[in-house]
Amino acid sequence: MKSNINIGLGFRRDLADEFISQETIKPGFIEFAPENWIDMGGYWGKVLKEVETKYPVTCHGLSLSLGSPEELDWEFIKKLKQFLDDHNVEIYSEHLSYTKASNAHLYDLLPIPFREDAIHHVSNRIKQVQDYLERKIAIENVSYYTSVAAEIDEATFINSIVKEANCNLLLDINNVYVNAFNHNYDPKNFIKKLPLDKVEYIHMAGHERVAPDLIIDTHGEAIIDPVYELFDWTIQRMKPVPVLLERDFNFPAMTELQSELTQLESICKKHWEVHHEIK
Repeated sequence: MKSNINIGLGFRRDLADEFISQETIKPGFIEFAPENWIDMGGYWGKVLKEVETKYPVTCHGLSLSLGSPEELDWEFIKKLKQFLDDHNVEIYSEHLSYTKASNAHLYDLLPIPFREDAIHHVSNRIKQVQDYLERKIAIENVSYYTSVAAEIDEATFINSIVKEANCNLLLDINNVYVNAFNHNYDPKNFIKKLPLDKVEYIHMAGHERVAPDLIIDTHGEAIIDPVYELFDWTIQRMKPVPVLLERDFNFPAMTELQSELTQLESICKKHWEVHHEIK
């Protein structure tokens, strides 16, 4: 029997001892933001090296700012390339958003206008980065709370960028659920329109309902049943890919985190487990 199932967990410093001991949480891979670890030495540099001996590594960027109007930050990209190579990072992903303008760092993931000119602008930036890094980027569909000067729908926007930039997609199921709830559309119809053959891996996470008509993508709560159900429905329409559980703060008992990993694994096995006869 060979398994296609690979369930990962975001590596956070608060959980470092748990990742190293592997007593309770046992993910198949880890993910972290390279910006938080580039040039890191000392104690935490040693911790990262130890963790990397135990798990395959993916990186999810925070500050490439693909939607920004100004030139790409090539000093950062140069450091990023070295980091990804030095740490044997298997997948590098980034948000389909922007985080800075006129050199002001906004410390948030802001939506890019769903427009034709933005498609060409972002696609060109992705291609430049991919050429320099000598690897493809997986771009993530982000949560947003208001659209900005939209002229086309979001699914068309994402599809067009993936095709024009020749990049991959990081499909965040919770972000789809959050946006569908907040903007009153059908999440399944949205997912049907995405290039699922280009999905390199999946994010799953929790969110917080702050008003009857508003939920916020927080990564600080457990995954709710409707998001699990959307995940179950989605993966039936895809080839097997890695799945990551995001939890950034408000950490529960490690048994509860492992329970979420186990539940994700169980859903994946139901649809993706491949059995081979032993001859």
